[in-house]
This record gives sequence, structure tokens and C-alpha cells, in this order.
Amino acid sequence: MRTLLTRSPQTAAKYILQGDIVAFPTETVYGLGANVFDENALRKIFIAKKRPIDNPFIAHVHNVGDIELLAKRITPSAEKFIAHFFPGPLTVVLPKNDSVPMIATAGLPTIAIRMPHHPIAQALLRDCGVPLAAPSANLSGKPSPTTWQNVLADMDGRISCILKGGQTRVGLESTVVDCTSKVPVVLRTGAITLEQLLRIVPSTRLSGRKSKEQPKSPGMKYRHYSPQARVTIVSQPAEIKSTARAAYIGIRSFGRSNDFLLHRVCGTPKEYAHALFAFLRECDEAKISVIYCQSVEARGIGLALMDRLQRASH
Repeated sequence: MRTLLTRSPQTAAKYILQGDIVAFPTETVYGLGANVFDENALRKIFIAKKRPIDNPFIAHVHNVGDIELLAKRITPSAEKFIAHFFPGPLTVVLPKNDSVPMIATAGLPTIAIRMPHHPIAQALLRDCGVPLAAPSANLSGKPSPTTWQNVLADMDGRISCILKGGQTRVGLESTVVDCTSKVPVVLRTGAITLEQLLRIVPSTRLSGRKSKEQPKSPGMKYRHYSPQARVTIVSQPAEIKSTARAAYIGIRSFGRSNDFLLHRVCGTPKEYAHALFAFLRECDEAKISVIYCQSVEARGIGLALMDRLQRASH
């Protein structure tokens, strides 16, 4: 299969509507989209990504009205979150409509839904006229793609089309909140922070999911975000051991830049989160053996950043 590169949402939509899968940019990371109601197309996503079949998708909608195509009802907490954060990097989990294939939800009676803010994603959804199931457009387990070049590195020849855009604005996947119960539960942290959610629904809490439970959100069960190099989280310079092919990323410099083959200092946790996945992929290209990542305070976007670092280091 030859993978087409295009900047035309209309061209990409034609592939979707004929049952193919297309990678496209969102404000978080690039997604790998298929018609959420097309079971054969959804199977193509699992094959292209080498994705476990019990890992649910997130459905992307063009407008709030499209949520009714996917969910039996919008719960009171979801209504509040949608009003404040849609479109944007927030996903809500709701009871699913019977019309949504079980393959889209990994057999669960719930469905994860978000409305991306990215103008190219919005144009594609408009031209498709249907919601798109869209996990991140990478091989399962690898760092999520934040550029179309990242997608091409993983998916060239595995998918029909890549809809090109620039580097994604956020760089981490969306925050996911389970809104099926009275108390909303954050299943995956992201750019919409726990502090922001608490201001809207004060009862919101972080997930304490037991490992044997089937996850309602992607990014909770399997190893994720992992480059080929070993990822080591450090809090002070003394924890860094000299090695021939090392890299470093953090919000302040640990040692001299020439101690590392690759060295990235980010001014804030937000900049760090934006740069992380691209840096991990850059390290793979440079054949780095160990990546030292500075830990940050687990508050605000730092909570999501530390989640990704911990998963990458396992």
C-alpha cells in the first residue's frame, strides 16, 4: 500500500467514506481515524497500529449535536464539562448508543467522546459527516506522534492517507473523564488539568482503578509512550550516570549540554509536555541508549507529564 500525503481534508474524507483509515492532526497528537460506525474500517486501525483488541477508541465529533449519535444520554457532569471545555483536549466517557459497534468500545457499554479544536480536524469531521474513532496515529507502545513526519515513520505503507498539518499545540493526549456516575473520575490526565475540572465539578476525583478492571480509556492498561532507549526519571544531577549515548530533557539544565548527545531544556512544565514525545522520537533516530528526564511537581499539567514519563520508563 502506498500512503498518500495530502493537505486537503476533502481528499482525506473520501478515504474515510470508502472505508479506509486516515491520520490527521488534532491539538493534542495526530489521530488515526475511521468511521466509528464501520466495523471493517475499525479493524484496519487495530491492524495498522498493532493495537490490542481490548483497548477502546475515542470518538471525535464535529459538534455537540453529534454526541447524540454516540451516547444514550449526556449526564449532568458531562454537560458542564462539555459547556466549558468543548472543543478542546477533553474526552468524556458516557453510556453508549446501541448503534455504536462494540469493537469501537472494546466491548464496553460506554464510549469516550471528544470534540477537537484543531481547524484541520474540524474540517475533516465536517467533510466526513460522521464521527471518527481515532486513537493516536503511532504503532502501539511507541511515543505518540506530534508531527505528520512522526506518523509517516510509523505508518508509511500501513494506512491509506496522512492529512498533513504542523506540529500539534499540546503534545500530550486528551484528558479523559468518566462521567457515567454521579462523581466524575479522571481516567487519564492531560492538558485540561484536575484543578480546572474541580472548578467546574468540585466532586471530580482521580481514578483509583484496580489493575484487573477493564479500562474505559486508552492509555491505562498497556505500556505506552516508550522509545527504544531506556527512560530514567531523575530529580537531581547526582542521579545521572555518565554514558556514551545519553540524552537529557527537563525544565532546567542538569550538567553541561556537551555531556549529552541530545540536550533539551524547556522553560516550563507546559513546554516540557509539548516537547516530550517529539524528543523521545528524536532520541530513537539518534540511537540514544538512555534518556534522562527531569521529574516535575505533579500538579497542573505536571501531573499528566509525570504520568507519561512513568509509563515510558516502565
